[in-house]
Amino acid sequence: MSELPFAGRTVAVTGASGSLGRALLLELHRQGAALVALTSSDAPLSLTSAEGQAVPLEQVRWHCGEEQQLQPVLERCDVLVVNHGFNSHADRSAEAVLSSLEVNALSSWRLLELFAGIANANPARPVARELWMNTSEAEIQAAVSPLYEISKRLQGQLLSLRSLDLAGPQLRLRRLVLGPFRSALNPIGVMSAGFVAREILRQVRWNWGLVIVTPNPLTYVLMPLACLSRWLYFQATSKRSAS
Repeated sequence: MSELPFAGRTVAVTGASGSLGRALLLELHRQGAALVALTSSDAPLSLTSAEGQAVPLEQVRWHCGEEQQLQPVLERCDVLVVNHGFNSHADRSAEAVLSSLEVNALSSWRLLELFAGIANANPARPVARELWMNTSEAEIQAAVSPLYEISKRLQGQLLSLRSLDLAGPQLRLRRLVLGPFRSALNPIGVMSAGFVAREILRQVRWNWGLVIVTPNPLTYVLMPLACLSRWLYFQATSKRSAS
């Protein structure tokens, strides 16, 4: 029997109560990870393995804006999967703008900065920590939800910009670009969350930094080009602060 890929590693997943969050936790458990479920839900999160056994996990309740309070938890984690999101669909009100930007972009950015600080504070760590950020196919394509597209594009742009400074020997960044899968945000998605979770972990085992799971062939062409063009542009037009 081959060694479990995530044996001995602790993985925290935000949006743990959602369809993809639960599917990722189940797949990570199958591959040997110790689990930390980060969720805004009050309801206890209970998962059952394919063998009918209860999946052991630590559930931590949090809300966007409280990222700094997660530091003691994240200091124990080897991998952080930033997976939470909000879709206002057709709503374009001021409240929807605020929620979309806060949940999809700013909260993700704060978690990136927090986890990078934790990772780089321990340069002697033998294995790099990892942060996986679910930015969505909406980074570059229509999602029939203007505010979702705007906030996800901002999330992706911030990841590209800050990765120039934050990625390094102690922190591996991975971008998850996912097509439509069935969830509360998208009940008519064409892929199952379980399939998407398995594909994510398969590409992570191949050590890909850009993980794409979608039935849309254009994304496999356009997303690498978008990432490359951003990298070149940000390198040319910005610099690291001396402070």
